[in-house]
Order: sequence, then C-alpha cells, then structure tokens
Amino acid sequence: MGRDERGLSESVQWAVLWPLLMLLTLGIIQAGIFLHGRNVAQRAATAAVDVARGSYGSAADAEHLGESIASSGGLKSISVRVKRTGTTATAEVSAYSPMIFDLDLGRINETAVAPLERVTQP
Repeated sequence: MGRDERGLSESVQWAVLWPLLMLLTLGIIQAGIFLHGRNVAQRAATAAVDVARGSYGSAADAEHLGESIASSGGLKSISVRVKRTGTTATAEVSAYSPMIFDLDLGRINETAVAPLERVTQP
C-alpha cells in the first residue's frame, strides 16, 4: 500500500507545480516580447528624430518613418509626434506591445531628442 500512496503524492506535486511552471514560462516570454516592443519604440523615436533634425528634414517625413518602423516591429495603436524648435528636434512614440495576457500593461512611451543640424561659419 505504501507504493500507491507515493504515486498519489507525486501526482499531487505535479498538479501543483505544472501550472506554476507554465505561468513562469509564459511570464518570461511576455517579458521578452515587452522588452522587444520597447526596443522597437526607441528605435522608431531615434530614427524619426534623425530625419527631423537634418537640414532638409521635416516633421511629417519623420512621423511617417517612425510609424513605419513601429508597425513593422509589431506594435499596435501607434502614435508618433515630432516637434522641431529653433535648436532641437523631439520625437515621441506611443504604442502598445502585444501581450499574451492583456492586463493593460503593454503601453510603451519612448522619447528621443537631438539638436538640429545648422550651418555655421568657421
């Protein structure tokens, strides 16, 4: 009879551990997806500000490029805003990263700022 009881206790252990292992695995995968989304949003903001800060750059071209990069990286509900002032260009990217369990935690906001290129006399 001791043999049957041992098998039962191992079954109970696996019944408790299996969902925890699955939850841990999905959590690690979700963290990787979220970090990828942050990297994509940061790259989109950096590329947009690089276009906007150039001598012939425009905010519209920069916004289009930022949206293109963010959408190709898998982000959803993308909003790219680019501002050019007299000395700086600023790009703000807001988007949602795809989530396995959508708990409304996938919102990503990234900003990039760079000085405008200017021609100066030596």
